[in-house]
Amino acid sequence: MKHYVIVAILIILGTILVHNGLGSLGLLPRQASLQAVSIDSLFNIHLWFISFLFSLIVGFLAYSLVVFRRRKGETGDGVYITGNNTLEILWTIIPLATVIFIAYLGGQSLADILRIDPSAMVVKVIAGQWFWKFQYPDYGFSTDKLYLPANKQIDLQMTSLDVIHSFWVPEFRVKQDLVPGRTTDLRITPIMVGEYKVRCAELCGDKHAYMEAAVYVISQDDFDKWAAQQKASAPADPVLRGEQLAQQNGCANCHSTDGSKGRGPTWRRLADSKVTLSDGSTVTADQTYLTNSISNPKSQIVSGFSANIMPNFANVLDQTEVAALVAYIQSLK
Repeated sequence: MKHYVIVAILIILGTILVHNGLGSLGLLPRQASLQAVSIDSLFNIHLWFISFLFSLIVGFLAYSLVVFRRRKGETGDGVYITGNNTLEILWTIIPLATVIFIAYLGGQSLADILRIDPSAMVVKVIAGQWFWKFQYPDYGFSTDKLYLPANKQIDLQMTSLDVIHSFWVPEFRVKQDLVPGRTTDLRITPIMVGEYKVRCAELCGDKHAYMEAAVYVISQDDFDKWAAQQKASAPADPVLRGEQLAQQNGCANCHSTDGSKGRGPTWRRLADSKVTLSDGSTVTADQTYLTNSISNPKSQIVSGFSANIMPNFANVLDQTEVAALVAYIQSLK
């Protein structure tokens, strides 16, 4: 009996030491969202189980190696044990019950993460190769940096213009894919004021590693002031507004403004020029053509360029924004 008592003490001490040791390593970044609290609680439970199982195996093994080692002069074999039905039943039932219990806790955590607040603020997230764009429909502007008020649930309504991307801020813990042609939702409630970074967590092309954007969590008062400044500072000149939109939507990744070759046609002297299409026909790059190329890019493919590169901005830019982008292209003569 004393062997079991000693081993039990070793396992308990080992579990505490391993758990505290792993916890001191800083395995997780700081908790910056309400969802992170629920997820980290579940992670901590897993950490306790991992520490216990490690101590259980190593404790029995180390104790047996020391106490039941072959002594000097011993030549006989150890006791031959054919099996133990009780033990086998226990180590089947207990792990099964443990897995079911953890699954239940995981379901509770998922329910907490998906819980909807009717007063949540909507932010539309558009991803493309290789940029992030954030639209604030309640305020009427968009930016390439994500500003969020603290202690308020945010409903991120997300879509991709080209390939699958994934929205991930490590400090928020939650992560969600952005799928072309679909809108996926992610709800976060920031609770810690600070500066963070959104990363794409899905391999999306040769510049995937650089697809990042700044995230700022600020107080509600500071957010209201920032939103007012954004609305007041929006360029009135369509050309300047178009230039801003081109930067926010990653247009420079494919279209140059100095005549250099890119994945898409250069915008330098494009307006009112003759353009040869992939079917051999020729059109004039007037306002109608430019507007159609933004809203329905696959209808008129320029000769020498792929039909699968240019994303469809019909559901991303409104008519005013498309007109501003056209005005900017027309200014590059």
